[in-house]
Amino acid sequence: MSAYTVTRGAFIPAPPDQVFQHVDSFRRWTTWSPWEDLDPQMERVYTGPEEGRGAQYAWMGNRKAGSGRMEIVESVEPRSIRIRLEFLKPFRSLSPTGFTFEPQSGGTRVTWSLAGEVRGAAKLFAPFMNMDKMVGKDFEKGLARLSQVAAPR
Repeated sequence: MSAYTVTRGAFIPAPPDQVFQHVDSFRRWTTWSPWEDLDPQMERVYTGPEEGRGAQYAWMGNRKAGSGRMEIVESVEPRSIRIRLEFLKPFRSLSPTGFTFEPQSGGTRVTWSLAGEVRGAAKLFAPFMNMDKMVGKDFEKGLARLSQVAAPR
């Protein structure tokens, strides 16, 4: 097994509760998620509550977007959100994901993290896969977009 962790953070000039609401509802992810551009025709299915614990989101997209599902497993407003992220295509992977929202002077420090292990056939490519490089820039883009929607200028 090859374990990985990806973490990025950003200061967003808005109070924690204002930022939190954009992450706690998968329906709002379409306004800031870095992966929305990968497939304009992506199919989305939302189940469970609109926000918070138990909210679920599944997607099926083109080869770039792949397919998978997410579920909010813990939501502590306005401090943290834990998500069970399961990729189905292009390869199966379970990656616990989390967000923390730390109040700071004039705004919120948001930290986005992802952890997991490369398993199965994908392990053959693990020496050539740098998850931090592959996903880190997406996290940075997503946090910048989150700042734009949570703290419009």
